[in-house]
Amino acid sequence: MTEHEQLGAPAGPEGRPTRPERVPPQSPPPQSPAPTSPAPASPGPGGTAAPWHDAMLSLLRTPTADRQPAPEGAGADPPAGVEPVEVLDLALLVGELLLASGEAAEDVEAAMLAVARAYRIHPCDPQVTFTRVAISYQPGPSEPSLTAECSVRRPAVDYARLALVFRLVTEMTVGGLAVPEAHARLVAARRHGRRYSGRLLGLSFGGMAGAATLLIGGRADARAWLVFASAVVAALAGERLSALVARHDFPAFYQFVVAAVPAAVIGILLSFNGLHLRGSVVITGGLYALLPGWPMVAAAQDGLAGFYLTAAARLLEALYLMAGVVIGVMTVLYVGVNNGAHLAAQDGPSGTVNPPLQLAAAVLLTLAFAVLLNTEPATLPAVMLNSAAGWTTYGVLVNAGGEPILATGLAAGLVGLSGQLMARCRGSSALPHITAALGPLLPGSVLYFGLLAFVCGEPEVGLSGVGRAGAMAMALAIGVNLGRELARLFLPAPRVAAPRRRRGGRHRR
Repeated sequence: MTEHEQLGAPAGPEGRPTRPERVPPQSPPPQSPAPTSPAPASPGPGGTAAPWHDAMLSLLRTPTADRQPAPEGAGADPPAGVEPVEVLDLALLVGELLLASGEAAEDVEAAMLAVARAYRIHPCDPQVTFTRVAISYQPGPSEPSLTAECSVRRPAVDYARLALVFRLVTEMTVGGLAVPEAHARLVAARRHGRRYSGRLLGLSFGGMAGAATLLIGGRADARAWLVFASAVVAALAGERLSALVARHDFPAFYQFVVAAVPAAVIGILLSFNGLHLRGSVVITGGLYALLPGWPMVAAAQDGLAGFYLTAAARLLEALYLMAGVVIGVMTVLYVGVNNGAHLAAQDGPSGTVNPPLQLAAAVLLTLAFAVLLNTEPATLPAVMLNSAAGWTTYGVLVNAGGEPILATGLAAGLVGLSGQLMARCRGSSALPHITAALGPLLPGSVLYFGLLAFVCGEPEVGLSGVGRAGAMAMALAIGVNLGRELARLFLPAPRVAAPRRRRGGRHRR
């Protein structure tokens, strides 16, 4: 989960696309007016056309010189009235919106390439890094290339906008949108607002923290509910403090330092009373949305896909944000531990203490996570079902004596595969069906207990905990990536109906 969104950062991209340099066109022969819509993709049975995602991923992994010059069944030249500069701007805007909404680098390149080929602008070479998207077009052997690029600063995850742009790309590839109309709808998608109120987002932030305490502790007595309430209060206080810091345009690092303090303070205070409350669980729950579990997974995924620069940038961002959490928490914990506070440094998350309660907590955590990611309401039931399947798989494997890291990887593979299947049935991106469903499996709590061990003077335990957190993040990334590749190989995507046409080849609007 991208932490900028949690801490009140702007929800939209701030990059400004730079217009590519226009090449003077050669004098074409006179032509009759023609629509500026893309040529339809090759029709399948029943007047349908195959989706673009799998085909573009295969094309991206093919050397540029070996790629086919145009979609099958279409001519090699762009349709009359379509300017290459306009198509490059369109592809650039698609890439900017997808990257800012949280899509993986390889899928962003696939979407940009699909848009360019839909309007028969070939050869094109999209390039995506952590905060930059670019696309270049070579009109001919002796002509200068056209290049468009823009920066995407402060990307914030928005899965509703991601799904909207994904559907627009599908419409373009089946020949349903003219260039001006597509551009206008993408600009409207840029201004797409959040589907949930600020109050609901705050409740989701607190609910995610409370659910994490039940997931880790596995208890349902009166003390557990007091721990639940304490974690909710800590998370809400941290979110409010970080929002105040964000109003003064402080970097995200300082926002995380401030956001981590309330959870540590409440955890220390609870450890001083005679109720024998688990202050470490309160701290873990209050920090669950802050610890960079998902950014570590996303970095590993980009690395597996071959985007090493983007993977390194994501990992470096996660390390800086984690450093902010560490400074905020460890400053308080150091004072508390040296004044008699007792925090269990070796209590890790348990998957088999109370399976029914922990399954309910996992689903609740997933629902809160999905709302924070601005997932479309119609997608929420599928996400919760996917989460329940993943957590149940993990619990069964651990209960049978399996290694937690291996169990995490296998559960992530199931979540990735089922998320791909759900996305193909709905004709949307798979990320909204997968990210929140992995929330209960993220290694945030393992990372916290490793850091706590350092404060308690147990460096060997701390190194072991941090290493296990990294191994779990890698297992999650490998499982999700393997699930996607298996879906691409063995799950045929449903065909998408091409839009009807009026006489003369003009599209219905």
